[in-house]
Amino acid sequence: MKGLSALDYAVVAAFFAAMVGVGLFYARRQKSSDAFFGGDKSVPWYLAGVSYYMGSFSALAFVMYSALAYKYGWIPVTLSWLNVPVVLLVTWFFALRWRRAAKASPLEFLESRFTPKMRQGLVWLGLPMRILDGALKLFAIGTVVGVGMGFPIETAIIVSGLVIVFYTFLGGLKATLVADFIQFFVLMLIVVILPFFCLDRVGGLSNFIDKAPDGFFALFAGKYTWAYVLVFFYAQFLELSTSWSMVQRFYSTRSERDAKKAGYLVALLLFIGPPLFFFPAMAARVFIPGIPEADMNGVYAIVCKEVLPSGLMGLVIAGMFSATMSTLAGFYNAMASVVTNDFYVRILNPSASPKRQIAVARLATFLAGALVIAFTFVMRHAQKANDLFDVTNQLFSVFGTPIAIPVLAGLVVKRFSRFSGFAGLTMGIGFGVGAFVAGNWWPVLREMMVMNFITTMATLGGMAWGTWWRPDSGKGLEEKENFFKKLNFV
Repeated sequence: MKGLSALDYAVVAAFFAAMVGVGLFYARRQKSSDAFFGGDKSVPWYLAGVSYYMGSFSALAFVMYSALAYKYGWIPVTLSWLNVPVVLLVTWFFALRWRRAAKASPLEFLESRFTPKMRQGLVWLGLPMRILDGALKLFAIGTVVGVGMGFPIETAIIVSGLVIVFYTFLGGLKATLVADFIQFFVLMLIVVILPFFCLDRVGGLSNFIDKAPDGFFALFAGKYTWAYVLVFFYAQFLELSTSWSMVQRFYSTRSERDAKKAGYLVALLLFIGPPLFFFPAMAARVFIPGIPEADMNGVYAIVCKEVLPSGLMGLVIAGMFSATMSTLAGFYNAMASVVTNDFYVRILNPSASPKRQIAVARLATFLAGALVIAFTFVMRHAQKANDLFDVTNQLFSVFGTPIAIPVLAGLVVKRFSRFSGFAGLTMGIGFGVGAFVAGNWWPVLREMMVMNFITTMATLGGMAWGTWWRPDSGKGLEEKENFFKKLNFV
């Protein structure tokens, strides 16, 4: 295995310098919170689309999915391609609704569609989930470039975390989008180059196909059955249609037509990308056989160190940073938008000046980044990191579905009353927590398929009960009617 050269470090340093430069360029161009968080609805469709695409995955793809590619073959491509119909469905049914409903925060519409309590409830439920998710992704990039490639892991976590905070803190959403655009080309450069090096090592495509294990190109394998795939599709649909940072990409575009064009671009990129992403790990099964299962999470790093010359390793590290930095930058800006618009301006200081709102937005961005970095080091020093990943993913199953369903139903189903959102949220989380606790005795309850079924049925049941128990009337009914008129969905 080759170590990193001075040229590799120079490439990584140049990459970070470019990201800082983007933040400095946009620092003085932010005059209002609408511009800082929503780009004043002036973002070109291609910037929004590329940013959405970059935010749809992270270095976790290079870790977990590459391990699946080495072990099973085509499975991670199957799972990744599920996002193509997911994004098309999200674009067809929700792109225009999100653009009409939101302006500077993905949660602001909840007050007129449901109640102020619903809006504030999702603020304080959503923030810890986004922080934990961000910490998982930052932990992944620290692990893959630190352990796998010899880049100091603590340095990887701190430097990448602070650089993301810096350019998001200064330039807001516009800086995030432009940085994502640059990072996209950095990432794609290595994603396109690496398969050619791997093809050379396996003696060409036909030789690779001949030497691949039996069933290596099957759509399903192991626990990844058609039933698992259906549940995964459902979970991805809920995530990509309600993620704060993803929603921002729809409501920041110049026009409704651009919002849809951004979604179609994302679907195209999600179709092209997976075979290129995971071919190196699949090819490694032929030219680096026998990697122990405990080390498979590092297979992408192992392949890169095996086949790439000096300088290109630095580009790989920059590409992996790109995959995570774009996701986290979107998280930071979206979390800051929620804190600023849904808490500070709505509750603490409704008459805050634009200058004060920008100051609060930047402070919230810094705090979000600091919390993500802090939680990443908690994960880094945890005794059982794998258990931490498992428990965190289970917690997302408990809370994620009951949060997402009322949000989406609120945009589409007029019949649900304003009270139904809160009823569905509390009942879904209540049943989810109950199932999670009962999982101590019946572990099947904590499986993704079972947990999603429980929380989905409980949330929908709660919304139906809430509509029956407290139907809309008077001022509440008028507010709901006005909301749907705004969506042109009467």
